[in-house]
Amino acid sequence: MAKSQFRIKPYKHPRLKFVVRSKITGKWQRKFFETKGKAQTYVDLKEIELHNNGREGVMFPAELRVMAERANRDLEPYGKTIADAVDHFLKYLFAESRSVSVRQAVEELLANRRGAGLSKLYCGDLQFRLGRFVNAFPDRSVASITTKEIDAWLESLGVGPVTRNTFRRDARTLFSFCCERKYCAENPASAITKAKEPSTEVEVLSVEDTRRLLAASSTEMLPYWAIGLFAGLRPSEIRSLQWGGDVDFEDALITVRSGKTGRKRFVHMQPNLIAWLTPYRRNEGKVVAPVNFRRQSAQDKAAAGLSDWPINCMRHTFGSNWLGEFNDINALALQMGNSPVVIEKHYKRAVKPKEAHRFWSIMPSAPSDVGDKVVAMTAAS
Repeated sequence: MAKSQFRIKPYKHPRLKFVVRSKITGKWQRKFFETKGKAQTYVDLKEIELHNNGREGVMFPAELRVMAERANRDLEPYGKTIADAVDHFLKYLFAESRSVSVRQAVEELLANRRGAGLSKLYCGDLQFRLGRFVNAFPDRSVASITTKEIDAWLESLGVGPVTRNTFRRDARTLFSFCCERKYCAENPASAITKAKEPSTEVEVLSVEDTRRLLAASSTEMLPYWAIGLFAGLRPSEIRSLQWGGDVDFEDALITVRSGKTGRKRFVHMQPNLIAWLTPYRRNEGKVVAPVNFRRQSAQDKAAAGLSDWPINCMRHTFGSNWLGEFNDINALALQMGNSPVVIEKHYKRAVKPKEAHRFWSIMPSAPSDVGDKVVAMTAAS
């Protein structure tokens, strides 16, 4: 019979009379008992445990063994082990230990994008939308934000599906940036379902809507409306234009530079657009620079009686009328920066040729009248 690993010795104490000594772990350990019988029971149980589980089993505390067995049982249906669970959780602990507040993360992202040379308009829009995210979670660490919380925030905005998807995109950008900097273990915004956007036909401004808008436009905003309607640039693209290098009257071209990629495309200026822009022609400076763009644009729409303003309606108005007049999908795709498939899907047959011809005939009655917002139609209308 193997020699016992435990020794029972008398112990001088008012209550605890016996001590059990062992050296299984490599260090002497002691456990005290009131009677020799209790000490012997403890030794007998430990020797059985040592026989069944070996030295490592005896050294492993019972409460940890119970915890490990339960954890292993809970993980088994998922095909994962305790080691998998520990590795997974350690990633979160590491991210949380070096995470930053939502406010700081947004500030770092904006500084990064500005440093990368992205446009002021892109950075401004990003700051506007993520600013609302900061207001909702100002001092929370980015590692603590959950998918459920981001989804609830998007719902609280009370916006339509297209705008909601724009906010969702910017949230994904923020957390992707945070993942790169090890501020969070994964991107919680990536799991959010994209809102279903309406699949209706594009909405355009009629010839009369266009005429009224140009007639009601403020002096500061008229180039913005004219370029949007007759060149189809996106709002951010229009507000990035410079008179000196982007608007070429000699070649009748507008150079459009992407705020994200820096790539450029060219849009041909039709005669009516040249007529509207000529009185505003400058050698340098921004083409559109009102003191308060949002307020001024809202005032112009209200003055024109355009309470309903469909999303991207100027760009859609341009594309639909251009295709109705010139009937060249590939050429329009190049000018708008879309694929021919997108152009055919959204713009083909959106406007009849006769109506498109009236649209491209919208001209100022005389160059001197443009500043006074007088609009006339040529005889061809």
